[in-house]
Amino acid sequence: MSFLRPSAVNNFFLTSATALKWMPCQSWGFLRWPGLDGLLRLLVLVLLWSAFSELRFIPSSSMYPTLRVGDRIIIEKASYYLKVPAINDIVTFRAPKQLGITGEDVFIKRVVAKAGDFVQVHHGSLYVNGIAQTEDFILERPAYTSNLTYVPEGHVYVLGDNRNNSYDSHVWGPLPMKNVIGRFVTCCYRPSNK
Repeated sequence: MSFLRPSAVNNFFLTSATALKWMPCQSWGFLRWPGLDGLLRLLVLVLLWSAFSELRFIPSSSMYPTLRVGDRIIIEKASYYLKVPAINDIVTFRAPKQLGITGEDVFIKRVVAKAGDFVQVHHGSLYVNGIAQTEDFILERPAYTSNLTYVPEGHVYVLGDNRNNSYDSHVWGPLPMKNVIGRFVTCCYRPSNK
């Protein structure tokens, strides 16, 4: 009765199953509920995430083409408790007290000048300390002109990449560093154009 004997294919599967004993997931124990230790680790991870970073949503086109309406971005908060942002960093901040905006509104703009700099926009270019800046990230050249502005200590000058459609420092002046929340790290979700 040869049909009762194990076939060569069956022998292959039996021998290959014993060869897989070295695999770390062989017991399938990794699929179990993590228990109290796992829940505590998850809680610590969530607390650290919320303390040092946050997710934000882009509601306007003031930073277009760098960031589009609807983008979800990750903001790093930790480094701004320790230092001043660098030129060309994209930062989020609480809006300065002006007509029409509240203290809870959060803006996102690019830092173009820091404390001690003189800033001016004229002839379609941004000038920092009298030097025209090369800005290949802006949508179009500014159509407005601004007065020469000194950025005082503890402040930065911020502008949107969509210069002609941005409510920024050219309207309300230098931004106090105490208003800065964090620095843009990456775009983690960009909606499709359907």
